[in-house]
Amino acid sequence: MTTSTPIRARLTALALDDEGMSTVEYAIGTVAAAAFAALLYAVISGGEVVEALTGIVKRALGTTF
Repeated sequence: MTTSTPIRARLTALALDDEGMSTVEYAIGTVAAAAFAALLYAVISGGEVVEALTGIVKRALGTTF
């Protein structure tokens, strides 16, 4: 059983090691941001939203003082 002790200690150290966690967190955050951007693009590029924004811009530019 003497030879399994170093292996067990190494496996325990690897299981408890949190090195690289920040990389995983950045990756998850990047994927979430990309998904949100895709959703926002889908909403903004919809016909009703484009028409509403165009109407707002036309009204703003057509206003006289």
